[in-house]
Amino acid sequence: MKAKRSVAALSVTGIAVVTLVTGIDLFSSAGSSSASGRAELAVVNSEKASAAKPPVKKILTAQEQAEEAIRIRNQVEAKAQEMQASQDAAWRARVAKNAALKRYQALQKTDRSSREERASRDAERKKYEGTPKQIAMNLLPDHGWGQGQFTCLEKLWNKESRWNPRADNPTSSAYGIAQALPGNRMAAYGSDWRTNPVTQIKWGLDYIEDRYGSPCSAWAHSQAKGWY
Repeated sequence: MKAKRSVAALSVTGIAVVTLVTGIDLFSSAGSSSASGRAELAVVNSEKASAAKPPVKKILTAQEQAEEAIRIRNQVEAKAQEMQASQDAAWRARVAKNAALKRYQALQKTDRSSREERASRDAERKKYEGTPKQIAMNLLPDHGWGQGQFTCLEKLWNKESRWNPRADNPTSSAYGIAQALPGNRMAAYGSDWRTNPVTQIKWGLDYIEDRYGSPCSAWAHSQAKGWY
């Protein structure tokens, strides 16, 4: 009798354990079948095991790997093209800016050169304006002479012609303000040498520089010799 009670107790204990683990009452109508209970227990255990395991990484086929490689390559190429386009745009902008700056500087240089050229022409033209004495005074710096030389020049040509561009010496054929001898020597300076005081003064100053070095030296010679 003891052995039977032990077996019975074990059976009851096992049922209690199953009931505790699965939550199925084996004595109820829903859990009366031992096979059904085992199935439900297996399902519960499988779900727990699945929840505990990390997700399995999908293994790509060779075709899928090739497609993925192409997709990544296309992304890289697209990004590279985007970066290159941005760099090209920046380079073109720098080139355009430099070209515009060079054009602006060239225009400035041309404009400055034009202004300087106009100023030079105006200054040159003004040198030949005024009376013969004013013109001669304006031309002294071209020979490296200071205004002090004009006093001597004024006395010299006062004596020769009284600054008259048509002064003509009938005895020697000397002619003009500087009394060139003969007068046609001044033709090398212009065909208007008979009437234009500028032409005569240019010739006379070159003659003095070449022959005497300065108006004061020419005046000193004229005083000593009576001619120059």
